[in-house]
Amino acid sequence: MLNSVGPSFLLLLSVVGAATVERVEYDYYKYHPMAEITNWMAQLTKDHPDIVTVVSYGQTYEKRPISLLKIGLNTGEKKKAIWMDCGIHAREWIAPAFCQYFVNQILQTYKTDPKMEEMMKNMDFYVTPVLNMDGYIYSWQDNSTRLWRKNRSPGPSGCNCSGTDLNRNFNANWGTVGVSFDCCSNTFCGSKAVSEPEAQAVTDFVGRQKDEFLCFLTIHSYSQLILLPYGHPNFTASNYDELMKVGLAAAEEIRKVHGTSYTVGTSPDVLYPNSGSSRDWARLQGIPFSYTFELRDNGTFGFELPEDQIQPTCEEAYRGALYIISYVHDKTFNGAAAAAAATLWTLLLAVGVTTSTTLV
Repeated sequence: MLNSVGPSFLLLLSVVGAATVERVEYDYYKYHPMAEITNWMAQLTKDHPDIVTVVSYGQTYEKRPISLLKIGLNTGEKKKAIWMDCGIHAREWIAPAFCQYFVNQILQTYKTDPKMEEMMKNMDFYVTPVLNMDGYIYSWQDNSTRLWRKNRSPGPSGCNCSGTDLNRNFNANWGTVGVSFDCCSNTFCGSKAVSEPEAQAVTDFVGRQKDEFLCFLTIHSYSQLILLPYGHPNFTASNYDELMKVGLAAAEEIRKVHGTSYTVGTSPDVLYPNSGSSRDWARLQGIPFSYTFELRDNGTFGFELPEDQIQPTCEEAYRGALYIISYVHDKTFNGAAAAAAATLWTLLLAVGVTTSTTLV
């Protein structure tokens, strides 16, 4: 196995190094407003017409099209899939930055790395860089709106506050724990489950093809956590032990990049109970591996993570996400060799990341 991976790994190193040096047209280490992200998505389809398409799958409250990047090699056959969304909470700017970095990395490696090419043949990646577009745009308005969390739908009749917490609005033990029915609260869960068009868009799109999805990753900040289902303390995922095992291994891969510690567990165990999250909804749909990543940091900067931390944050989180994706891929397509193969490949990739970049 080492002999077969070795040459492709050397090629992978050269590609990663070149990508680091040639970051000219689009800066993956700064925060971008929505218009720039939209233009970037369109440009990717021109640069990679054989593998990237933009798919619109809903509308925000303010009638903006909710779009994702579908990335995968066309084999003419029905394929399995990986879901990733970022920016469900407007103020968590590092999350959309990570989605963009993730896309760039997989596009830089698939032509030269056999493992990534294999995953592109077997699976499609569905990546939504900014799910809560209305809220994200609003958070860029000025300093008074920078920490806006929710979407921008109006409150119920008689309420002067706007917005629903989209990550409390999914139909997963909705409205039971860790939510507020005060429409002015940051955790207002809405008037009913899936009352918000953004949550409805994900529910419809993923729900229609739920049997194809092997993994559901939703990216947030902050706290340096990998959270698994469920947010309600009275429920336990049927594959809890495996979810923990894979999550802990991913956290270890993250630690090896820049020494950053991530805690793994259910939300009630390591953070707080909550209900109505997209992570829990995905697991209830039968998607076997569902995780929330809470990226840097631990509260020093919180939601206003400086741009000089984008690169190390993305590098380490990429390693963790890629471990999970490799594991679920190999479990599906390579049977019993899953854990060994995923571990070997991510360890090899780790050397490339840590030797070609530095913590800033």
